Amino acid sequence: MPGPLEYCIWLVCTLLEGAVVVCAVKSQSFRRYIFLNLYMGLSFLVSVSRYHVLNHYGMASNEYVYFYYYSDTLLTIGLYFALLNLYSLVFDEMQVEGYLRLGAVVLLGGTAWFSYAVVQQSSHRILTHFAYELSQNLYFVGLVLTYALWGAILKLRETRARLIQLVLALGVYFSAFAANYALQNLYFKAGVLRFVTPLLGCILPAAWAYCFLRVSEEDRLVPSRLAAVPR
Repeated sequence: MPGPLEYCIWLVCTLLEGAVVVCAVKSQSFRRYIFLNLYMGLSFLVSVSRYHVLNHYGMASNEYVYFYYYSDTLLTIGLYFALLNLYSLVFDEMQVEGYLRLGAVVLLGGTAWFSYAVVQQSSHRILTHFAYELSQNLYFVGLVLTYALWGAILKLRETRARLIQLVLALGVYFSAFAANYALQNLYFKAGVLRFVTPLLGCILPAAWAYCFLRVSEEDRLVPSRLAAVPR
């Protein structure tokens, strides 16, 4: 069972996820960043549900294991579409939303097929292995797409400070979790990673809540210099 520190981190992360939606509503940005807010709202509900399942069945139960991995896959797909939301905002003047949606669906389907191909030879808990493999692969795809989006921001000379900081926060989050998955796949499966993984989950909601609360839609930033410029 998680210890007091892990429960404390869990609570803080859950509150931060709810704070993102509250800050977005307060700044009148909920609809503009709809998939980001839906993802955070879903994360909040999943956190509460995980606590309920854990408290009722225990961490070693099949119910908690299946719920954890399936909900993690659902959250990863939700984050994938939140990234697509950022793509559509960056390319909003080029009217390529249809191509972005088609490309996102094809890439998601290809990642799911590849993940299933990797685990189909397993005879034990194939569905759980598939959920884990799909989440891991989608984090890698999300990392690549986020850096590609950052390249597009630099190329298009995007200056909207809120959009830039949302993308940067997502890049840091994906990078941290990609490194975490790599460490787990090597040999660091115990010890400090018990606390690192939940702490990483606080990065994105904390950064997005701050961004919605403190950075207005009118603020401008030069990405290559990270300096404010007059409008």
